[in-house]
Amino acid sequence: MTLAALVVHLSGKEADGLSDALIEAGALSVSCDDVRDAGAAPDLAEPGEPASWPRVRLTALCGSEHAPEQLLRQACKASGVAMRQHDVITVPDADWVAKSRSEFGPIRASRRLWIVPSWSTPPDPDAINLVLDPGLAFGTGSHPTTRLCLRWLERHVAGGETVLDYGCGSGILAIAALKLGAGHAVGVDIDPNAISIAESNAKRNGVAADFLQSGAPFALTADLVVANILANPLKVLAPLLAQRCRPGGRIALAGILREQAEDVAKCYAQWIAFAQEQEDEGWVCLSGTRK
Repeated sequence: MTLAALVVHLSGKEADGLSDALIEAGALSVSCDDVRDAGAAPDLAEPGEPASWPRVRLTALCGSEHAPEQLLRQACKASGVAMRQHDVITVPDADWVAKSRSEFGPIRASRRLWIVPSWSTPPDPDAINLVLDPGLAFGTGSHPTTRLCLRWLERHVAGGETVLDYGCGSGILAIAALKLGAGHAVGVDIDPNAISIAESNAKRNGVAADFLQSGAPFALTADLVVANILANPLKVLAPLLAQRCRPGGRIALAGILREQAEDVAKCYAQWIAFAQEQEDEGWVCLSGTRK
């Protein structure tokens, strides 16, 4: 497999949003390293927010099916980051399966939920263990937005609910909802590759969820709606997601940076009464009840 490393220098505050957008656009992996002069200090942050280094070197691993510059342009547009100068480096052949396995182990996502790669032994056999390998679809439990949504599901799935996971990626949230006791779960994504991956993940975890490509007709008014995407798509999708949540039902929105939360909440205010938001590493989960 021919791989290329896309290398971009940008501010630390921009790195998280662009990293997520690159993964959603098809990057195999993304890593960030601090780029600083000796003695440099991190940017000051508001109380309760994480500090960030002024400059970051972001490296995205791209497969042969993606042109690195096109992938970067798509991710910059989705995340609201200006297009940057960049380098593309050919990556020597290596045993990438073995390498990725050495870098990914079980992750405790919440009090009851663990995400466990298929090659690992569950640390807590009595927990609810989601068998999920890192892959081409977003949602492996390592990102704060996924953890926020999993914790939200753990708090609100009491048993028998209908759940809509919009922007399902790997299917992790729909699968977790079913393993927590939901009665039915539907996942929707714009990427047909994500739909295929989500279906395989559901089968591996022994649950039956329905996964659909966005635009496909479906009739569903859910008790719980969860959407872990990015701020701009969430704003555009506000009428649709609100319509899919039954009156009195609950909704959770993630993929939102702290400074974006107010704007996203305004787009949903006519339909959703928001409760106190949850935060993890500068990312926010907005949740509330359908009016």
